[in-house]
Amino acid sequence: MTGEPRRIRPKRRTLLLAAFGFIVMLSCGSPSGVQPVFDGALPLGTWGGDSAGMIVGDTATHLHIGCTFGDVSGRVPISSNGSFDALGSYQLRAYPITVGPSMPARFVGHVDGSTAVVTVTVNDTTLHTTVVHGPVTVRFGDDPRLGPCPICRRPVRTLHTM
Repeated sequence: MTGEPRRIRPKRRTLLLAAFGFIVMLSCGSPSGVQPVFDGALPLGTWGGDSAGMIVGDTATHLHIGCTFGDVSGRVPISSNGSFDALGSYQLRAYPITVGPSMPARFVGHVDGSTAVVTVTVNDTTLHTTVVHGPVTVRFGDDPRLGPCPICRRPVRTLHTM
């Protein structure tokens, strides 16, 4: 040995960097390790649970419960105790094809760490009844598990009020 540092061959370096990247991805990317960023509103991202999914974006929140869905325009503010209450619209007959108009709805829930519990109360203006969906529990970073009902990937702006 001449005292010079040992050089890693380019192929071996690439392999080592790929392995390191994979380990970092596994440790940081697992749903159980994902923590939401709180800024006074529902944290941005995907929230998933059994028969439920919520996508929170910069301009709207989109919620699926079973084969139904609804939207709230803007960011949903969270109170200091973690609760929220927002007005939006809801589609009661959405799968396999959408039937009827969106209805005025109230989205009420509570966030505790990376878990949210949400209930939607819909004013069914067609049948003149009140329909309640939930409560459902969704977890930040988890994939929605909706069975045969597809989840949309982009929130939609709504103008309905109750």
